[in-house]
Amino acid sequence: MADAHKGLRNEQLTRNLTVNLRCPATFVTFRQWSLRRAFRPQSLHPVGKRVPASMLTMEEALKGSDLRFAPGQIVKGIIIEVRAREVLVDIGYKSEGVVSAAEFEDISSVKVGDEVPIYIEKLEDRDGMVVVSKERAEFKQNWEKILSCATEGGVISGKVKAVVKGGLLVNVGVEAFLPASQVDVVPPKNLQIYVGNNYDFKIVKINQDRQNIVLSRRELIEAERAERRSRLLQEMTPGDIRKGTVKNITDFGAFIDLNGLDGLLHITDMSWGRIGHPSELLKVGQEIDVVVLDVNKEKERVSLGLKQKLRNPWESIEEKYTVGQRVHGKIVNLVPYGAFVEIEPGVEGLIHVTELSWTKRIAKPSDVLKQGQEIDAVVLGINRDEQKISLGIRQLEANPWDSAHEKYPPGTKVKGKVRNLTSYGAFVELEEGIDGMVHVSDISWTRKVNHPSEVLKKGDEVEAVVLEVDRPNQRIALGVKQLGEDPWEHIDRHYKVGDLVTGKVTKLASFGAFIGLQNEIDGLVHISQVSEDRVEKIKTVLTVGQEVTARVVKIDRAERRIGLSIKAANYSPEQLKEEQKILDALKPGEDLVALASAFDAADEARAAREKE
Repeated sequence: MADAHKGLRNEQLTRNLTVNLRCPATFVTFRQWSLRRAFRPQSLHPVGKRVPASMLTMEEALKGSDLRFAPGQIVKGIIIEVRAREVLVDIGYKSEGVVSAAEFEDISSVKVGDEVPIYIEKLEDRDGMVVVSKERAEFKQNWEKILSCATEGGVISGKVKAVVKGGLLVNVGVEAFLPASQVDVVPPKNLQIYVGNNYDFKIVKINQDRQNIVLSRRELIEAERAERRSRLLQEMTPGDIRKGTVKNITDFGAFIDLNGLDGLLHITDMSWGRIGHPSELLKVGQEIDVVVLDVNKEKERVSLGLKQKLRNPWESIEEKYTVGQRVHGKIVNLVPYGAFVEIEPGVEGLIHVTELSWTKRIAKPSDVLKQGQEIDAVVLGINRDEQKISLGIRQLEANPWDSAHEKYPPGTKVKGKVRNLTSYGAFVELEEGIDGMVHVSDISWTRKVNHPSEVLKKGDEVEAVVLEVDRPNQRIALGVKQLGEDPWEHIDRHYKVGDLVTGKVTKLASFGAFIGLQNEIDGLVHISQVSEDRVEKIKTVLTVGQEVTARVVKIDRAERRIGLSIKAANYSPEQLKEEQKILDALKPGEDLVALASAFDAADEARAAREKE
């Protein structure tokens, strides 16, 4: 009777002390909570046996519930309600736990009654609620699992979760970091394309203190490529045709990815024809079939070819084209020395600048031709070994020089305009494209001409005589002086030694003065023959244009010169005879400038006689 009364009293006490526990999930009376705990199979009652609820006091129930829970523990939780932003979980504690919906990978698949691991962060917060986390529970479990089975250098699978600063966040059971530089062999520009995909990763570093992991996908790719590269080098032989992808384009060629092994496709092996830049044929990412030309296993280098898939057009070039044949093509390149013409794909010929015209002097091909222009030409030569064809345009027309010797035989008098002056002569245009040259020595019989500009000017109309026609070198020699008689042929008719002559000073030099005589003949007065007195500078006693009288003291046919003496104009016959002996001692052909020594010798002889 007493026991029944005692049980009734406890029941009344429990009912009277009913407490509403504040919880975001639900409101549970203390009686409901205590009964729920009391009849669990694994009750934590001190005796360790199932005890009827009527036999538990409030103090015993509270004490029993706290024994199995502590911060940092992982316990099993049962989902009792799923909301839009949170999930209520029963962990067997006095209050339900609240887990953010963000901690679930797919909230739509979560159902009431599901069991999930729960990590206890705090037993009570300011509101008396237990603070829990599903993610931390899974992280702790996975971290311990990873430490037990994974080491640095090992391989682990994971799913890319998000893009973060400097790389990617990867879920491998726990969140790990994948630096952007370790995503691929070539750092990607857009990391977003990797989010949501599963990959294998190499564990680069495990930091147990900070509980983080650094991964690398690049090292796995490089190791795989190295293995494939080694296998390809062993399998590959020259002549193989392989499929590859254009990886990179440079000025000298393109690098082709042969599924793990890079090969070089040089620009010269892309086409039998002319290519200005590899980008004209290829683009990055393009798939092509290439021919293996050479394999260097030691340096891991492979040379590739594209044009080798086609027959070399130069192998049968001599069968297609012959010297003298007329061909049609397009100008593909202009250079200072000529123009390259494509006469068929892969075959180009060169028109040298000298083969553009028979008569016109063309400085550079671009003056008469344009790139892309279609023209006709004549084959001049073929060299199959060097893959060269010489072409000409001027051969399409008759060469006017072939008939030049008939049109301008030597001795023919011609007229033309002075087109150009050089230091050695003047070029006279006889007809369009055909010039003749008057050498400086063929301008005058009597006058020494140092430069043609002393007598001729550009644009002057001149008459000349054809002296010679050089057909192979396309030259015509002309002469102006040949229009008249050479006065030196009959010089004795005009001048004799001892004659007194009158003329004007035409030119002054340091050694004397030139005097213009009749028949356009110049005489030379040496400075020692100007005056009986010693003259230091000729310009102090003579001026250009001054008229003087002098005596002929020397006639040199070889040099076509006449020696004059102003001071000898008043000499007696005896004095002239004395000086004539000395002058006669000069060798034939000796330059009249050497008269200075002869005159000096005559002066010394005269001075000696006067002393005697």
